[in-house]
Amino acid sequence: MIAIIKYNAGNVRSVQNALNRLGYESIVTDREPLLRNAQKVIMPGVGEAASAMKYLKNRGLDVVIKSLKQPFLGICLGLQIMCRSTEEGNTLCLNIFDARVKRFPPQGRIPHMGWNDFESISGPLFEGIDIRDNVYYVHSFYAEPCRQTSAVCRYIVPFSAAMQKDNFFATQFHPEKSGSTGEIILNNFLRL
Repeated sequence: MIAIIKYNAGNVRSVQNALNRLGYESIVTDREPLLRNAQKVIMPGVGEAASAMKYLKNRGLDVVIKSLKQPFLGICLGLQIMCRSTEEGNTLCLNIFDARVKRFPPQGRIPHMGWNDFESISGPLFEGIDIRDNVYYVHSFYAEPCRQTSAVCRYIVPFSAAMQKDNFFATQFHPEKSGSTGEIILNNFLRL
């Protein structure tokens, strides 16, 4: 079973629909036993970092998430709150990835919304993917590239399009909204 973390943020329905299209069942939960017993865990994106972290902390999920051993995927806001901190609400986050999340500089249209390819990719999420393949983004904040960055995209500045550390994976883009490229990436995660 795939567990999708409930944290009063996120595009839960679109992630569930994408999993259904790929033939996987999922549950939406904030209950520790269900998260610990899931084969895979996904933390969907969309929302605001401070309120998301407050929800996770109030339920002790900040500690639970960091202790999980199965493959874990954070999407969009999910990636950002897996970092050390974010400028959004000056929020301390989960500190799984050693990166700060910053607001895009005002030189371009914010939020970054639309399709982009990659400057670089590596790791198991990107098996069968070419750097010219496009994925879909909607975000006003970005994680700085760091040693856990597994893919880089450029919009105004280079940023972490994906990150990986041990069993923890994350994408700034929305694989569930990224067409056939996103399906390949989700399938790669689900087969880990």
